Amino acid sequence: MNSQAVSEAAELIRNAQALVITAGAGMGVDSGLPDFRGDEGFWNAYPPYRRLGVSFIEMANPEHFSRDPEFGWGFYGHRLNLYRATQPHAGFGLLQEWIAQQALPYFVVTSNVDGQFQKAGFDWERVYEVHGSIHHLQCLRDCDGEIWGCREDLVVDEASMRAQEVPRCPDCGGVARPNILMFGDGAWNPSRSDEQAAGFERFLREVRDERLVIVEMGAGSSIPTIRHLTEQLAARPQSRAVRINPRESDIRSPHLSLEAGSLEALQAIFRQLAV
Repeated sequence: MNSQAVSEAAELIRNAQALVITAGAGMGVDSGLPDFRGDEGFWNAYPPYRRLGVSFIEMANPEHFSRDPEFGWGFYGHRLNLYRATQPHAGFGLLQEWIAQQALPYFVVTSNVDGQFQKAGFDWERVYEVHGSIHHLQCLRDCDGEIWGCREDLVVDEASMRAQEVPRCPDCGGVARPNILMFGDGAWNPSRSDEQAAGFERFLREVRDERLVIVEMGAGSSIPTIRHLTEQLAARPQSRAVRINPRESDIRSPHLSLEAGSLEALQAIFRQLAV
């Protein structure tokens, strides 16, 4: 990791008037969460799917909830239990410390569905989950357009990756599904994420004349939603971006690239801020 870039990143944060945190799957790696990078990464995390020859893209498909909901909920129930049990790594706390010390207005935008930012103590009204949340459900048939919190304790047989029971819609009794945008998903209810997006737009209007720093962590190029947002925000007047990624950290000057994992880079910046 380039020490000069770390120093410049610390200086940007020291002089920031507003902060946007953008995060992809790599943000959770330091907490012990899998990032499903390629088929091998997915199969290493979930060996039963290797035996079945099922890829992450094939598994993350809403059709399973219609055809075989116990199989669909085997994957998402296991992920839900994993996220519930996982403690956010120390980097989340460092970001909060910067925000508190400098009284920075902030917003988090993440493609992750794990709820780790909220679990770490970030204000839920300042988090935009662009792909939804595994901690929220919707009716498979979207019978009344409602989204509700997932309170079920899901038991999954890890040998077969099948759930013993599946969540049900409280109104019609039909199968419920995670309120997550999946691959080939034409039935996702985006209303909760749309409300978060509206809050983010209000925030951007409020800080449009401020020195905005965007800190991007763990956002890959295979699904570049977060990277594109970072670059769009970085094009605003007085905005600068810091891209943190161990493999795909390139970003155009004058923005900064840190080739490292999220926690390592955040700790390095924190040490420089303390100088």
